[in-house]
Amino acid sequence: MPASASDPSKRRLVVTGAHGFVAGSVLSQAGADWQVHAVSRGEPMAGRDNLQWHSCDPLVPGELARLFHEVRPHAVIHTAAMADIDVCQAKQELARAVNIEFTRTLAKLCAESGARLVFCSTDTIFDGEHAPYGEDAAPGPVNFYAETKVAAEKLVSGLGAQGAIARLSLVVGLPVFGAGNSFLAKTIASLKQGRAVAFPGHEVRTPVDVITVGRALLELAGGTQRGIFHLAGLTRLSRFEMGQTIARRFGFPQDLVKDQGPATTPGRAPRPRDVSLDNRQTRAQLKTPMRTLDEGLSLILESTNTLYARA
Repeated sequence: MPASASDPSKRRLVVTGAHGFVAGSVLSQAGADWQVHAVSRGEPMAGRDNLQWHSCDPLVPGELARLFHEVRPHAVIHTAAMADIDVCQAKQELARAVNIEFTRTLAKLCAESGARLVFCSTDTIFDGEHAPYGEDAAPGPVNFYAETKVAAEKLVSGLGAQGAIARLSLVVGLPVFGAGNSFLAKTIASLKQGRAVAFPGHEVRTPVDVITVGRALLELAGGTQRGIFHLAGLTRLSRFEMGQTIARRFGFPQDLVKDQGPATTPGRAPRPRDVSLDNRQTRAQLKTPMRTLDEGLSLILESTNTLYARA
């Protein structure tokens, strides 16, 4: 008989932001050795034998403590964030509450309980003028969102051996559990209709596929590695070149991909130009392989609904 979500013999894993894109990859790939507790403010999605959903508002005092006392997790993968750069710039108090204070509470609960905390940070903590950035490079945030992530990283680093910081590069993929927020799905939908898509040619990244990200986060949750890890692909290219690669791999005309050029929208928060990541230290510590963009797209095509792929 399959083990239930309350099986006491399993390691217990809490995943915050469970309706999100990256969290969906974690939830879909967590093996039978994990008892997974998905945490979100939204409605529960479909469950399975080793997955239990919890509705929890982390900004309500006592909610997270109640959850911890109920679940008693061995590890937490913290994907929840207020990630829209412009909204964070405009609503700084809310961004501080979600991105910093939520993480502070989690770090405190993990410290008290002995649980391991894997925190999802971002490549955009860097200034974009000194790439590629290694794991030991000093952050240089150019917008408030990045400032909140740097502050949260410091909180997690205070956990010592209990904490791991995963800096995610631009994550590419199709939703693998729930809807999530996948720019690739939106891009493919537009290309299928013959509509042009625009990508900035001046922004340089090292995109990583969402399947690899999920696997690496689960490895960190179940391991003993500490410090900073760069979850980034092995291909350094502009976002425009990335768009062309996506069109080619999914069988669409590359001339539908246009160079967007630098954005000049009034009130738009600053963005770093080149936040490509060097992940040599990460590759030396993790068994999960980091991939080129082409390899990552192949993995996406193998691992997700083939309806997204053009016949």
